[in-house]
Amino acid sequence: MKQIFITGVIGGLMGLIISFSINFFLIPLPETVLTNALGNGISGSISGFMGGFIGLMMYLKNLNSRENKTLSK
Repeated sequence: MKQIFITGVIGGLMGLIISFSINFFLIPLPETVLTNALGNGISGSISGFMGGFIGLMMYLKNLNSRENKTLSK
């Protein structure tokens, strides 16, 4: 449970950084409500994917290292 929380926090932080970067540099201060919604949708999709992907990679890495420790005993 602790490992799930840690990977979730790290994935969430990575998503925050990516979403902030997209909104700040690529889609700055939208002129209309539609472009604001579009920008938030794009950045949310990218950051959600990256957060989940990074969390999954961390979990698989930890799972693999645990299996290697078990096999070496």
